[in-house]
Amino acid sequence: MKPKTLLSKIFSRFFVFAVALLLQVTWFILGITVISDHNEIANLCLMLLSLLVIIYIINGQSKLPYKLAWIVPILVFPLIGGIMFLISGGKSPKRALNRAITAQQKRSKSYLPDCAETLSSIEDTHLQSQSRYLTRLDFPVYRGTESKYYPVGEDGYEDMLAALECAEHFIFMEYFIISPGKMWDSIVEVLERKAAQGVDVRLIYDDVGCFSARYDKQLKKKGISVIAFNPFIPIYSTIMNNRDHRKILVVDGNVAFTGGINLADEYINEIEKYGHWKDSFVRLTGEGVWSLTLLFLQMWNALKPTDNNFAGFRPSITVPGDGYVQPYGDSPLDYEYIGESVYLNMINNARRYVYVMTPYLILDEEMNTALQLAAKRGVDVRIITPGIPDKKTVWHLTRAHYPALLEAGVRVYEYTPGFLHSKSVVVDDEAAVVGTINMDYRSLCLHFENACLFIGGEIVAHVRDDSLKTFEVCKEITIKQINKTKRATGLLHSIYYAILRLFAPLL
Repeated sequence: MKPKTLLSKIFSRFFVFAVALLLQVTWFILGITVISDHNEIANLCLMLLSLLVIIYIINGQSKLPYKLAWIVPILVFPLIGGIMFLISGGKSPKRALNRAITAQQKRSKSYLPDCAETLSSIEDTHLQSQSRYLTRLDFPVYRGTESKYYPVGEDGYEDMLAALECAEHFIFMEYFIISPGKMWDSIVEVLERKAAQGVDVRLIYDDVGCFSARYDKQLKKKGISVIAFNPFIPIYSTIMNNRDHRKILVVDGNVAFTGGINLADEYINEIEKYGHWKDSFVRLTGEGVWSLTLLFLQMWNALKPTDNNFAGFRPSITVPGDGYVQPYGDSPLDYEYIGESVYLNMINNARRYVYVMTPYLILDEEMNTALQLAAKRGVDVRIITPGIPDKKTVWHLTRAHYPALLEAGVRVYEYTPGFLHSKSVVVDDEAAVVGTINMDYRSLCLHFENACLFIGGEIVAHVRDDSLKTFEVCKEITIKQINKTKRATGLLHSIYYAILRLFAPLL
């Protein structure tokens, strides 16, 4: 086994959990045999310690399901629960990183365009309110932007390469997963040539998402500036929950790509991992690119102060757009759940239909209630999830949410050709969101994410049409099937699903 692979296994969460479990069992055995005389005092100390941790959790600003998911294991297994909470229980990133990113966000405010006139031109009251919410959080709405939607990764792969080939000034890339193969190798070949031509080429990759392959040294030799986000350092690293799940590619400030796809061959179906890989992403050209550029610059300069002025990275072109576009980001720096709030606003204001694509359906009470209420008031609510899972436990957890949704009238579909990785919501032919934000706790609360809100324009119809086309190759799940499964599997099945729902925020 390679040393790097061995280290990744030794310092994985599973290894730490196993060690904590061993300590817990050892403590139990010692309490019965060796230190039985002092067992009550020791247990009292553990209980007091657990109580302090629980008080800390309760007084935090995290959502209630997240608190309960930690309180139960801490009460039952103080050592295991306490150690695991220390490793991955915190919502906020390390303080230094938190301060650095917050400072860059404040700095960026002076570069934001005045979009009051554009905002007031949105005629629909509900959509204008949705846009105003994001504008108040420093994510402007734009008109002079052309948008293109790609239903699957391979549809836009060549466009990404073409855009990179046209780069004259800078290329900014921020991705969660990068894996060697046709897609990444062809991109690196272009990046190396562009760097040699004097183009400013920068890459941020998530260190856990790319843990099996470190890119720093090899890419720096090619003239590419590289930063690994929140690097994993054995023993030293504690808060590893907060990952950079964004997918951003910006070329010269005029063209940008974002959505579900990472830079690996399964995303363009060059290789098969879980059947056909269904993903989606978008290309922006024009003014709207600026918000994605700022998101990248904020992160880059927080990790490695480089730029004294952001003005030189502004878009230099304006193109006619047939609707509105509003790129935005979300992060664990605060308790403003932007990604979830946008989804909730869309669902709550829907009048005719809501179509959702998500690889993971791990819902809190607010999202569950919103989807059910929409269906009960007559809105056609449909959700597409994977037919072939990439993570079996998470897939079962997704299915654990089906019964309540189906009973309320929500229609649920599973993508039978393979794994669905798209993250999109489209409502009433009026608005759509395409981005990196899954409908699960990690995306909505713990990760750095980004997405684009589209109001009006052809792209909304394209997202709708893609949903309708995808329904045709899906299997619709019915409440009759769910009840049949319950009868066949019995009580254990129900208990298993109940436990999964309890610990859902930790998965």
